[in-house]
Amino acid sequence: MRIDKLELGERPVMLAPMEDVTDASFRLICREMGAALVYTEFVSAEALVRDVKSTVRKLHIDSRERPVAIQIYGREPEAMVEAAKIVEQAGPDLIDINFGCPVKKVAAKGAGAGMLRDIPKMLRITSDVVKAVSLPVTVKTRLGWDCENKIICDLGPRLQDCGIKALTVHGRTRSQMYTGEADWTLIGALKQDPRMEIPIIGNGDITTPEKARDAFDLYGVDGVMIGRASFGAPWIFREVREMLDTGKVTPIPVEEKLALLKRQITESVERIDEYRGILHIRRHLAASPLFKGLPDFRQTRIRMLRVEKYDELLQLLDEITDRWLRQLSQ
Repeated sequence: MRIDKLELGERPVMLAPMEDVTDASFRLICREMGAALVYTEFVSAEALVRDVKSTVRKLHIDSRERPVAIQIYGREPEAMVEAAKIVEQAGPDLIDINFGCPVKKVAAKGAGAGMLRDIPKMLRITSDVVKAVSLPVTVKTRLGWDCENKIICDLGPRLQDCGIKALTVHGRTRSQMYTGEADWTLIGALKQDPRMEIPIIGNGDITTPEKARDAFDLYGVDGVMIGRASFGAPWIFREVREMLDTGKVTPIPVEEKLALLKRQITESVERIDEYRGILHIRRHLAASPLFKGLPDFRQTRIRMLRVEKYDELLQLLDEITDRWLRQLSQ
């Protein structure tokens, strides 16, 4: 699969952009695990134009994580164009426009998935951003605003006409948020549309290597994107890559998985500070599938999500490792 001049290999698997999740450290780990392309947390165009420091920090890219995309969102064409120019100076491999975020504070203001209710403005923003920068521009969106307005098969060619180089589609409407099952049939229909010449990337409910394989086999997409299933489990990219390349998955040792979580904790603390770094990493720890096989884990999980000290958290993970090894030896 190729996005403009960016070659991502056959059947690439990508890390989705997620607020408070896809920081530089996590992106790098996912790249090392096999993600073909990683995306930053989404960046507010208005905040970037106002030079809000916390937003500007999101533009930092480690050369080891390339290829990497910076995603922007906003509701005003002028701010989106100016933000895209600022992002271009940060040197990503491509710029992605977020027309898919469903959360109320974004969509209710007309940005993210809210733009699905104003298609002329969406197309204007897309066209203006494409014209304003020399980097390839891509778009991520949803099937439509609600179940009565699943417009993606009409919208896809129109976005392509604006000059984007790839389109990612999450298989839900904005109204669904993240509930129910993602519907890949329309993603597949869009991919099969003879008008579409750019790569189509599917997103939604890719939680196992088998589901990634089926997305390629059943719907013919050019790439798949993994979001929530990577929380606390960056190794999913290695598992998916192995399934796609060999047809099977070799189990990853528990010690190796825990070492990756410890690395995330350490790098999060180093990047921010002890207190906020641990708060940031709790989303990964709370969602990690690694602990689901341990009996009577509830109290340990509560401790893990309440601890505020770096040393205590690492010690707790060591205890969990010991429990795992004892269980495996029985």
